[in-house]
Amino acid sequence: MGYVSKEQIEYAKQWDLLSYLQHVEPYELVKCSRNAYATRSHGSLKISNGKWFWWSRGFGGRSALDYLIKVRGISLPEAVMHLNEQSVISPIPATPHAISEEITVPFTLPEGYDNANRVVAYLRGRGIAREVLEMCLESGCLYESRKYHNAVFVGFDEQGEPRYAAIRGTTSTRYMGEVPGSDKRYAFCLPAVENSSELHLFESAIDLLSYSTLMLLRGRDWRQVHHLSLAGIHRPAENKEESALPAALLSYLDRHSEVKRLVLHLDNDKPGRLASEMMEKQLAQSYKLLNEPPVQKDINEDLMAYKKKREWPSR
Repeated sequence: MGYVSKEQIEYAKQWDLLSYLQHVEPYELVKCSRNAYATRSHGSLKISNGKWFWWSRGFGGRSALDYLIKVRGISLPEAVMHLNEQSVISPIPATPHAISEEITVPFTLPEGYDNANRVVAYLRGRGIAREVLEMCLESGCLYESRKYHNAVFVGFDEQGEPRYAAIRGTTSTRYMGEVPGSDKRYAFCLPAVENSSELHLFESAIDLLSYSTLMLLRGRDWRQVHHLSLAGIHRPAENKEESALPAALLSYLDRHSEVKRLVLHLDNDKPGRLASEMMEKQLAQSYKLLNEPPVQKDINEDLMAYKKKREWPSR
């Protein structure tokens, strides 16, 4: 675990939650009234007058730092480093508790490093096949950042322009986040090399790559079907028919009308099962759905268990 100073912590605390979400994750904000917001991932988490409260869980806080630690489950050092990094890109607002119109941040990819050796070593350590990584590196949807040597998973729009990037730390802190200004409609994906009617869905980029590797190890052509990361999931509303489907999924289906079959590989935990149930309820009328949750907690754990059981040689 990294060390952060008292001064770094105090600086990070200057971010209130509303300002943080407006600058870094504007897609998370849902306006409830003139002076109040909720979050898309947690409908009962309300933000107003410089404070936030998660009503379904019975606790709240003032700062974005509180939110990242209590709600997102990020460690103190990682949360502080993340917030202070955003301050370089988007200065902390001078009036942090003011309610303002939605603010968008220009999307800029982190500068790339000369090679991707650390990213490859990290992902190979997670069991990802070299063949899968080489394809991603060659296409530009994966690279290593210069400043922190993070793995950067890039999503592109219809014109081939980068519009989204997920970040995964390769050091002991294992930071997870997104590049400010990312558009979740263009989340990380591996489209089929030819038109395919089948789309496989995952919560994260690493789960996607893990499943591609499993297909490869089992002798299947992993490039003949579509793979899409949903860039995380949110807890559905009590009435699942009224819950919002992931923006990444809706956009991908709009761009790939050939898709007729959806295969769900969301995590084998309560949020993953609830999200899968919600998608089935809303999409079963239009698509053939198959729910294939991992045996372990997630697909990457399934991959590691498979390789251990088979004692598969490195590829």
